Amino acid sequence: MQRERRLLQRVVAVAALLPIVAGLYGVLFGIDGIGTQRIVNVSADSHFRYLSGLLTGIGILFLTCVPGIEHKTGLFRFLTLVVVLGGLSRLLGLFLTGVPSLVMLGALAFELGVTPLLCLWQARVAHLAAGEEILTAKSQRLP
Repeated sequence: MQRERRLLQRVVAVAALLPIVAGLYGVLFGIDGIGTQRIVNVSADSHFRYLSGLLTGIGILFLTCVPGIEHKTGLFRFLTLVVVLGGLSRLLGLFLTGVPSLVMLGALAFELGVTPLLCLWQARVAHLAAGEEILTAKSQRLP
């Protein structure tokens, strides 16, 4: 169980860096940073930077789940819900406006594939940890 827990912690830590880096990039470079060829108005750029800040925050919050990951199920599920809702919104946009760049399709796969799988893995590790804690408590009560 400890080996799986440590592996999950490492994977989540690495995965959390993606939204942090992408979000900070968006905050610093705005919508022009994604290589748009269109002239974008200031309000659209402001909104893009705001959403990039939220993305950064989501990544940071996922990082806070790494220590004691087996006890962070509620926060992990909440963050997963936020990411999946964003992914579903991106998927709707794909149908409404067309296929985006490969980078955006990769983000979509991460949002609707990788993040839910990590959430399921975290739930498994939490379940295994709870079982170990019960066994430990029972063995400590025995004479």
